Amino acid sequence: MNRTKIFFSLLTLIFVGYMNNLYAQENLQQQTDEYINAYVKMNLFNGSVLIAKGSEILASNAYGLASYEFCIPNVAETKFRIGSLTKGFTAVAIMKLSEDHKLSLDDKLSRFIPDYPRGDEITVKNLLTHTSGIPNHTEFSDYNRDRRVYHYDVTETISTVKNKKLDFNPGEKSAYSNSNYILLGYIIEKVSNMSYEKYINENIFQPLKMFNSGFEHPDNIIKNFSGGYILQNNELHKSHYRDMSNAQASGALYSTVGDLYLWDRALYSDKIIGEKSRYLLFNEYKNNFTYGWGIVNVYKHKMIALAGETDGFRANISRFPDDDLCIIVLSNFEHTPLNRINRELIAMVFGEKYAIPEIQKTIALPHEIMQSYEGAYEVSPGFNFNIIVEDKRCFCQPTGQSKLELFAIAENEFFIPEADAIIHFTKKDSSKTEKLILKQGGGEVAAFKIN
Repeated sequence: MNRTKIFFSLLTLIFVGYMNNLYAQENLQQQTDEYINAYVKMNLFNGSVLIAKGSEILASNAYGLASYEFCIPNVAETKFRIGSLTKGFTAVAIMKLSEDHKLSLDDKLSRFIPDYPRGDEITVKNLLTHTSGIPNHTEFSDYNRDRRVYHYDVTETISTVKNKKLDFNPGEKSAYSNSNYILLGYIIEKVSNMSYEKYINENIFQPLKMFNSGFEHPDNIIKNFSGGYILQNNELHKSHYRDMSNAQASGALYSTVGDLYLWDRALYSDKIIGEKSRYLLFNEYKNNFTYGWGIVNVYKHKMIALAGETDGFRANISRFPDDDLCIIVLSNFEHTPLNRINRELIAMVFGEKYAIPEIQKTIALPHEIMQSYEGAYEVSPGFNFNIIVEDKRCFCQPTGQSKLELFAIAENEFFIPEADAIIHFTKKDSSKTEKLILKQGGGEVAAFKIN
C-alpha cells in the first residue's frame, strides 16, 4: 500500500471513529432527555443534568422552570442549592490546610476548642470521616422550630452540640452527622483567619473559575438563582423558608452543573491539592465513608459520590474515577426522587437496563373501601404511618411529619407522587386490614396495623 492510500485509510478511520462517537453522544443526549422529561411531565423533576467523560460533555440540558411565579425557565447558568455537596469542598479545604501545615489530620478537637468535652479524643480525621460520635444537630428538637428560620452563627450552632453525650466512642464506628462539618468549618476559619465563605472562594472557586458558585446568605440577591418547590397533595408549592447560612460548611453552598463539572475535573489534578491528599480523600476509610465523600461499587464500577437534600432542592454528583466519568444532577424540586434518577442515569451510561417512568393512572374508590384502611401502622417503636380519610380523600401522615395524599391505582394500592412511592395494603380476610407495604426506590418497608 502506497503512502497516499495509507494516509486516506487513516483519515477514514479517524472520520468513522469521530462519527461513531458523535452518534453515541447524540444518542445519550436523546436518552437522557426522554428519561428526564418523563419525570418533568409528572411534576417530579425540575433542574439540570450533565454527564461527561473526561473533557467531553456527553449530555447536558436544563428542564422545567427556575421560577413558577414568573415563568422563568431553568438554563445552564441557573444556580441551585447543593446542600451536602458542600461537604466535599469542606473536606478539600481541610486537606489544603494540612498541606499548608496549618493543621494536621491527627490534631485533636481540643486544639481548636479547648473546653470541648472529650475534645482530646476526637481528631480532625474523625470529623472528616463521620467517626467522631458527635450527634447530628439537625435531628435535635429545636432544629425545625428555630434553627431553620432564625440566624445562628457557627459558634451558636456548636453550642447546641457541645454538651450532648457522644453517640459512640470516637473511632469506634461511623454515623453521618452534619455536626462534624459545622466543626470543620469552624476549624477552617480558626486556622486560616478567614471566614469559611472567603476561604472557599479564594482557594477553590476563583482558582477553578467557578464564577457561578458561592455561599448563600438570606439577604443577598443571587443572579440566576432558582426558587425551591415541593409537591404537596399533587400540587406545587413554594418550599419552606430556610436560612441556609446556618448550614455553613455542611451545606450552605450553591452552584451550577457547569461549575460542578469544573470541580470534578480539578479533582483529577494538582490544581487545589496534591496527589497524596487526593488519595486520602477518595479511598474508603470506614463503612463506605471517605473524607467527606461516600464510596460504593455500582455495576462493578467504583463510584465516589455526594448527595444533598435541603428545603426546595436536591443535588447529586457521582464520579467514576476509573472510567473518568461524571454525572451531575441538580433539582429545585425538594420531592425529586433523585436516588432513582441517578441510579438509572448510571445504568443508561453503562448500557444496563433502565425504565422510563410512566404516569400512574388513578381510579376512584368507594368511601367505605378507603375507610377500611384507616388507622395507625407501626414501622418501628414510636414511628407510625397514620392513614387518614378526609373529604373523600386518603392521606398518609408519618409520625411528626406532614400529610401526603394517596391516589388509588388499584383497590388495595395507592401512589404517593411527591415520594415516588406505592403503598400496598394486605388483609387477613375480606374486611380486616393486616398491614401496609411501602415500596420506594427498589426497597420495601412493612408496617403492621396497631389500631
